[in-house]
Amino acid sequence: MRGSDEQQGEVFSYLSPESRVRRDHPLRAIRTMVDEVLRALSPEFDRMYARLGRPSIAPEKLLRAQMLQMLYSVRSERLLMEEIDYSILFRWFIGLNLDEEVWDATTFTKNRDRLLEADVAKQFLVEVVELARARGLVSDEHFSVDGTLLEAWASLKSYQRKEGKQSPPDDPGNPTVNFHGEKRSNQTHESKTDPEAQLARKGKGKEAKLSYSGNLLIENRNGLIVDAMAWEANGRAERDTALLMLEQMGGDHAVTVGGDKGFDTREFVSECRHMWVTPHVAQNDGRPGGSAIDQRTTRHEGYRISQRKRKRIEECFGWLKTIALLRKVRHRGLAKVDWIFVFGCAAYNLVRLRNLAVQPT
Repeated sequence: MRGSDEQQGEVFSYLSPESRVRRDHPLRAIRTMVDEVLRALSPEFDRMYARLGRPSIAPEKLLRAQMLQMLYSVRSERLLMEEIDYSILFRWFIGLNLDEEVWDATTFTKNRDRLLEADVAKQFLVEVVELARARGLVSDEHFSVDGTLLEAWASLKSYQRKEGKQSPPDDPGNPTVNFHGEKRSNQTHESKTDPEAQLARKGKGKEAKLSYSGNLLIENRNGLIVDAMAWEANGRAERDTALLMLEQMGGDHAVTVGGDKGFDTREFVSECRHMWVTPHVAQNDGRPGGSAIDQRTTRHEGYRISQRKRKRIEECFGWLKTIALLRKVRHRGLAKVDWIFVFGCAAYNLVRLRNLAVQPT
């Protein structure tokens, strides 16, 4: 018998979002871990908000919504609000009932800025790493570092001289700019829309783009991100942030750190050894003066293992640039880029932890 094409919707619904999400859905395991992290951050949230006044959006719901944007590659906050409005799955993950009104995109962004000022993303990542450490999934001895360029949300047309009067544009919406014959550098030029973005290129023969440097420190056991930091793309960001992250790691036992040829400098190797960190970086024999790593390090089997394991950091960059949509960041300013980059790393760790939990033993 053919069913009727009934267009009138039901007046009442007796099903909760919880009942509409299947028990084996991948988001269930991630939601459990996110809630555990948010409970650990609850005292910090109490210090951020006043006890009196009009209630704002709960920070827990803000962070769950931001997590969904990373996991499902939602390109903007406005589209994210639209997705939440009609998606039962998204409402369940955030903690909204089906009849609750979704926030305005501008309201969501303004409330999220408070979390940015408190550096919640860094604390969120720390709690995720502690969650993995409690499960015995994090190595405390062997690590790898690397960096990548994150293209800034700024056009090369905005890269103009810092000093000097600019002629009025022929078209304010899309001006014509002629840079032929003009030598541009970060010392004399800056972007008018994102002054902290630097003109940089990844290697010889590559085109230069306005970029930030995204840097990671991962552990070698399961490839989980231990620390992350976005920095200005000044040519030294990878080595400087690597030393900073290694110093913040602390501990009183010797560790190893793997890296590519870009880390094979006498300054980096010396600083690592000063911090009781054994540098397992790839040898760059073509550098003037030769490699800073000799056979005292390369003859050990641990060095070869580190060189093999360090390549897993590229998996992190691949996920962050494709799934989390950080190949071209949609935020301006180093503070916001760093916040969204670190939070994306926490999202990657949660996905990795979920996958590790379902792998056969």
